[in-house]
Amino acid sequence: MRSLILYIATSLDGYIARADGSIDWLFSDQDYGYREFFAGVDTVVMGRKTYEQSLTFGGYPYPGREGYVFSRQHAGRRDEHVAFIAESPDTFVSRLRQRQGKNIWLVGGAELVRAFMQENLIDAYVISVHPVVLGGGIPLFRPPLPTSWLTLVDSTTFDSGLVQVTYVRKR
Repeated sequence: MRSLILYIATSLDGYIARADGSIDWLFSDQDYGYREFFAGVDTVVMGRKTYEQSLTFGGYPYPGREGYVFSRQHAGRRDEHVAFIAESPDTFVSRLRQRQGKNIWLVGGAELVRAFMQENLIDAYVISVHPVVLGGGIPLFRPPLPTSWLTLVDSTTFDSGLVQVTYVRKR
């Protein structure tokens, strides 16, 4: 069965973006395992704000991957990169897991992470913690959330000070 993986970066104080959505503080000086991770996914899922932010990177950053964006206002539409959907995360993910393929990447954002956590849909969390304190912004984990017990399966440190931790959901 395909795994659904939250692969995301956060500041040391738990923010995935500044209050205005900018991510200018993210390290881009090396790969940090991204290429290997990206090779293992064939489907990306994200919220509308995350999708709109991704289009400001100078081109769609997930080429060759099936893309879905959760959006109530654009549901049923499609553009050259993604299909917009509005169904429940549980129904959608159940259908995706039944299909053959590689892993599914939950790109973000915080509202969608919360919705997926509330439905207990995330199998693994790969979180790159950047050594920067933003002091405010968009938090990775927005309450209310259920208690989620996780098992640490990997921790990698980099010369830049970035620490990448991988947890899997206890079943």
